[in-house]
Amino acid sequence: MENSFLGLALAAILILRFSTPVNSSCSATRPSPRNVDIRYVEVSCYNTTLYPKLCYHTLAIYASTIKRNPKSLANTALNVSLVNTKSTSRLMKRVHRIPGLEPRVVAAMLDCVEEVGDSVYELRRSMKELGRAGGSNFSMAMNDVETWVSAALTDDDTCLDGFAEEGMDRKVKTIVKKHVQRIARLTSNALALVNRYASTRGSLP
Repeated sequence: MENSFLGLALAAILILRFSTPVNSSCSATRPSPRNVDIRYVEVSCYNTTLYPKLCYHTLAIYASTIKRNPKSLANTALNVSLVNTKSTSRLMKRVHRIPGLEPRVVAAMLDCVEEVGDSVYELRRSMKELGRAGGSNFSMAMNDVETWVSAALTDDDTCLDGFAEEGMDRKVKTIVKKHVQRIARLTSNALALVNRYASTRGSLP
């Protein structure tokens, strides 16, 4: 009797196990909207930018907002660059006040404060221009966006050039290089995505 009961129980478990519908194959063929949005960011970053890993890791969290829209992608990349540039600008202002720095290091830091500050302004202008890009003024507005972002990237590079010579304070040089190189790469990625959007010639909103 007991063996018969165990046999029936095992049979019931096996029937339930193998008769239960499996949804994994269905979900594999129909990716969720979020996965599709993330994939769009990934493909855009790896096909367009010079620093795709940085691009993907900084933009993937906004995938649900970007929603496979190239203008939204470019705008988000610009905003990420702007936020990081503003943070670096504040850091540069603090670092140049460190007591005991050599005069040439202080001079290079002051140049960086100015250059990164200019970059903040230029990124803000680029986002404003991107916001009004569309219709008959699309090409003109996008030219302005590209000009402002290119100027921001040049400013970042100019700041780095000031610390390229030998004999600079190693700790200060490391701080500047780490942070300014990052915002330069973020801005480079943003410019690439702006150029990609500009190539659509306003066919998308």
